[in-house]
Order: sequence, then structure tokens, then C-alpha cells
Amino acid sequence: MSTMLLFPGQGAQAVGMGRELAEGLDECRAIFARASAVLGFDLLKLCLEGPLEELTKSHHAQPAIFAVSVAARAALAHCAGGKLTVAGAAGHSLGEWAALHAAGVVSFEDAVRVLHARGRFMQEACEATPGGMLTIIGLTVDQAREIAVASGLEVANLNSPVQTVLSGPADRIAAGEAAAKAAGAKRALRLTVAGAFHSSLMKPAADRLAAFLEAIEFQTPAFPVWSNVTGQPHTTPEEIRRRMVAQVHSSVRWTDCFAGMAAAGMTAGFECGPGTVLAGLGKRIVSEVAVASIFDLAGAQEAAKLIP
Repeated sequence: MSTMLLFPGQGAQAVGMGRELAEGLDECRAIFARASAVLGFDLLKLCLEGPLEELTKSHHAQPAIFAVSVAARAALAHCAGGKLTVAGAAGHSLGEWAALHAAGVVSFEDAVRVLHARGRFMQEACEATPGGMLTIIGLTVDQAREIAVASGLEVANLNSPVQTVLSGPADRIAAGEAAAKAAGAKRALRLTVAGAFHSSLMKPAADRLAAFLEAIEFQTPAFPVWSNVTGQPHTTPEEIRRRMVAQVHSSVRWTDCFAGMAAAGMTAGFECGPGTVLAGLGKRIVSEVAVASIFDLAGAQEAAKLIP
């Protein structure tokens, strides 16, 4: 069985996430302790107790989701008893940093530093220019693109053949919502987010991240990691650095990433981290690829049984 690792993005956070992992395995609890040492505050306490308003702030949510994702992967490896082999990985938005860490591209401590800074840069860009995001379900990508152009929005996430997220100025979201409904969308949902992620409004955050990443060391991936920006595997360390800057204000090509891994022969996936969103999207992209979601120890134990 050729397997892929998948890592969720912002929006997956929930108070209580990581509890079973930290309480069930010392190695998982140690992951939160390492992250806390970098951040200067108790990350596990924030994950377990919130409040949600604090956990949802980008500079908290991003390292928190990353830590839970790394802990989930560690739990899977523990339960698999050395049988886990990985053919490729991808992560949705901030989750791409977890995928890169899994492939040995960046250290754990550096990834925590990057995501804390990335979250802060994005939060401040949101506060500087009010923005929003809109999920459109039930229309084709081409239809969603037409709505984006007509409404003054941009395509942020290409999540599946029938789910596209638009992003842009807050005062244009209503126009996009109305156009989507008029075009026959099954649903058009405004997202509860701080601003217009993965749009040109995030360019100031990307520029600041570029400067921050100059001090971060990147290695060649131990296995292929699919890029959100291109929908293709990353190549050299310097290319990865550039792509991870562009990723902040570019579309997340998730459909291409998942379909590309399936086309490369990966027949099963493990979604490591809070939530089950990526497993659901996977069914709509390549239904033949089974994805198990791992966000607690019980999930890791069940997923490990699937490994030959």
C-alpha cells in the first residue's frame, strides 16, 4: 500500500484538540512542550482550555494546528510499529509546513517559529485591509472563476471539483454570494475568518514572511511534497522557500495536489491533525483513495490497522 500524509489548515482549530494525544503518549506531550519552549507560552493549555477567541487568532492557531498535526503523525508512527512508509505528503495552507517538516525540509522548532510569525503577519494584514472569504459548493471551478471576476474577488482555494473558496475585500463578499446563488450554487457560505486569506490582500504578509525566511534553513525533501501554489511536487530547497512565500497570497490548488498524489500511485491517505475536512474533500476528488482521519490516539490505533 502506497500512502500519503495530509495535514489540515487554519479553521480546523477547536478547543480541546490534542487532549487524547497528549494524555495518551509521552512523545506527543513532548511535542507540545517543545513548541511551548519556542513560543514562550503554554501551547497545550491554550489548545485544551482556549478560549476559542484566543486559539483562533492566526498567530496562535497556526502553530497550534501544526503541533497537533505533528503529534497525530507521531501517534500513527507509534501505533504502526515501524510499518509506516510514506510515498508523499501535502498540507492545506499552513498544513504545507507540517508536510515539509514530515519530509525533513524544516526543523520542528523552525516550523513553529515560522508559523507564529506567518500568523502574525497575516493577522496584521487582515487588520490593515478588511476582507472575507466565501465557500461556493455545487458549481464548477470555471463558474466560480467567473463569479470571482464579476464580483471583484479572487479564487483562494480550489478544494474539489465542486467546492471553490473566493477571497477579497469585505465589501465584495455579498456580491459574490448573490452571484453564486443566482448561478445555482447548492450553498454559498461566508467563512468566519479574520480576512481575505490567499488573495492579493495578503501580499504585505508574504513580503514580511520572505524576509523572515531568509534565516530559516531548508533541506531537500526525503519524499515528495506537493506544492499548494503549483499543484506539483516541490523540487529544490530554494524553490520551496520561494513557493512558501507565494503560497500566502496565491490560490491553494488542493484538487491538483490530491489528484497528483493519487496519479503517482498513492492508494491510501492519513489526515494527521484536527478535523476531517481533507478526508471529505478527498472523496470528491478521487473517491478510490481512502483517507483515515487521525486526531486522537484511538484514531491512530485504527489507522495503523490499515497498514499491511
